[in-house]
Amino acid sequence: MSRDPDGLLDLLPDWYRIRDAQSGEPLRALLAVISEQIDLIRTTVEQQYDDWFVETAADWVLPYLGDLVGYQVLPGYQDTLSTDPGLAARLAPRRDVADTVAGRRRKGTLAVLEEICAATADWPARAVEFSRLLATTQPVRLFRADETSADHRRLRRGRLADLRDGATLDLLGSPFDTSSHTADVRRAASTRRQGGLTPAGVGLFVWRLKPYAISRGPAYCLDRARNHYTFSILGNDTPLVTRPEPEPSATHIATIDNVPGHLTRRQLADRLSDFYGPGKSFAIWRDDEFTPIPLSDIVVADLSGWHYRPKYGQVAVDPELGRIAFGARSAPTRGVWVSYHYAFSDDTGGGQYPRDRVDPPEAAVYRVGPGRRFERITDAYEQWRTDKSAGTAGPEAIIQITHSGAYQEQLDFALDPEDRLELRAAEGTRPVIRLLDWYSNRPDALNVRRTGGTAPGVRGGRLVLDGLLITGRGVNVTGHLGELVIRHCTLVPGWSLTDHCAPHSPEEPSLVLDRTTACVQIERSILGTIQVVGDEVGDDPLPIHIADSILDATASDLEALSAPDCRHAHAVLRAYRTTVIGEVHTHAVETAEDCVFTGRMNVARRSAGCLRFSYVPPGSRTPRRYRCQPDLVREAVQELVESGRLARADAPTQAAAETDRVRPRFTSLRYGTPAYAQLAHGCAPEIARGAADRSEQGAFHDLFQPQRTDNLRARLAEFAPAGTDAGVFFVT
Repeated sequence: MSRDPDGLLDLLPDWYRIRDAQSGEPLRALLAVISEQIDLIRTTVEQQYDDWFVETAADWVLPYLGDLVGYQVLPGYQDTLSTDPGLAARLAPRRDVADTVAGRRRKGTLAVLEEICAATADWPARAVEFSRLLATTQPVRLFRADETSADHRRLRRGRLADLRDGATLDLLGSPFDTSSHTADVRRAASTRRQGGLTPAGVGLFVWRLKPYAISRGPAYCLDRARNHYTFSILGNDTPLVTRPEPEPSATHIATIDNVPGHLTRRQLADRLSDFYGPGKSFAIWRDDEFTPIPLSDIVVADLSGWHYRPKYGQVAVDPELGRIAFGARSAPTRGVWVSYHYAFSDDTGGGQYPRDRVDPPEAAVYRVGPGRRFERITDAYEQWRTDKSAGTAGPEAIIQITHSGAYQEQLDFALDPEDRLELRAAEGTRPVIRLLDWYSNRPDALNVRRTGGTAPGVRGGRLVLDGLLITGRGVNVTGHLGELVIRHCTLVPGWSLTDHCAPHSPEEPSLVLDRTTACVQIERSILGTIQVVGDEVGDDPLPIHIADSILDATASDLEALSAPDCRHAHAVLRAYRTTVIGEVHTHAVETAEDCVFTGRMNVARRSAGCLRFSYVPPGSRTPRRYRCQPDLVREAVQELVESGRLARADAPTQAAAETDRVRPRFTSLRYGTPAYAQLAHGCAPEIARGAADRSEQGAFHDLFQPQRTDNLRARLAEFAPAGTDAGVFFVT
């Protein structure tokens, strides 16, 4: 709280203040220090009053308030609650603590199970009572004329599947399955292979992937006839997900409308009006029309192989592949725009999600987009250079792109030593920069260089890329620059994608640091290979900082960080909570913490630096390692040998088995798929809980999914109906 430092001085008579001013104001300085301490005491007292209420209490106080009403905090984490407020907020969510008493009054209902999932883990869920899905043998005894059999027969439980009911067949195996099943003796709460189809089984189906929106972005045309398009601007197949709607009441059971579920062809065909249109799950515009394509012109079809041919005037949509096909002789002439939702794990890479940023008050802002002063990025950049030469603009500038369009330009930024340029997306947009083959005799990358001479030891300007998706080529940085910041961006690994999300140029780098002095900072971004070309004799190693990001070489045996010809990059790497898909060949690693390296690491200077709580493949040459895998499991095998519990002859086999067990396993390693870089459900706990704070290693560490899962299972055991076997099932 900001208070007046001269508050005590103002209480004194004017004579004392005049004498103090004549003496150099020593009394004023003393009273200002006393006022500061009084303000701290007042603030503490006020916060102590606020801490009595769950709505205003500090995060670290929430577990203690919960303890007053019997709220159970996970065992083993009490020592971290006061030191890590972020973890405390995950272990004792404010909403969960506030609803403890009200939830106990409704204990045992399916609706309250869905509520505690949203409150404790912030995941949408659907609760299912498996006893209602069990097949039942119908009674065959005779009934008297005055006796009804309605209380004994369950006609919908035990019958064969109706092959004519396509809507029900489409839901088989999903959380919304209503067909009858035979019993499964495996427990729903099993940590190995879940079952749950028993009279006592209850399942809580959870969606971990979040829905992300693209608002009126360009679709990608695949053929010269302009008939075939994909929702994704990269040309890859992207399954569409529903836009979740709030549940109408506290007793409502979640349906497909309330969760970010993948749209199927059958669901879309049966309920097209519920999912298509502005403000809904997806919409399609053609040419320069302001209204979407009419609902009557949309047909749902299987566009795999592009064999389906829509009729004249029709538009075929495949939600499972994210494809669009126009009818014969009715192709758009001025483009196609789409709004849709896709699934991903977290706010990483280019997207429309909110981003924290600070605008310098002295920076000149140049807005680019339809209806703005500038329609091209190059025009805004050249205007800033002109204004700076004329003295009407300073060295700091922001080029802000105001819509989710595609910009096909040759970008070449030349920065003076004092320049500070930021190229960013406006809030709620995800612009795409497509770097095409403009020239036949030189590369077509996004070039960043310094103007004038390149005197050694003199650093240049600063460039910030924020909220962009760059495809077609990479970013090339040359000259003596000061700093390059890449945050919330995607530099597509492999430059571009095929329809099945395979990289088009897997061995091409996304970022080339060519004889530059720029300090590189990468935050919450996705990018391909980093290639460093430098003078190892005359220049210092480049500092490269990577945090909460994915560095993807498209394969574990390709170089994610190196110099040409697979030599050591003249760089010093600092990585935090990062997933690296590929090999790392670098001069030094100062720090690598809570990271996953799928390829071997080869560090030239091993005497400096440290790896902490990370996974490094066997055979890597690294600095000293602390609590890393598979070192810990191999040491555990050696301890068994030394204690006599394992024969020495069996030690190599056991060590190899343990090394393979803790190898990171991912749901998908292809950029463009929904579960990209997400740890698989069967990943070893040494990786899934191997970070310093017992969260998962890698780019999605800050999701705290292990803690959220443990908290959810603890709440589920507390609020599930008595005598039931309740388990958590991850849908995504």
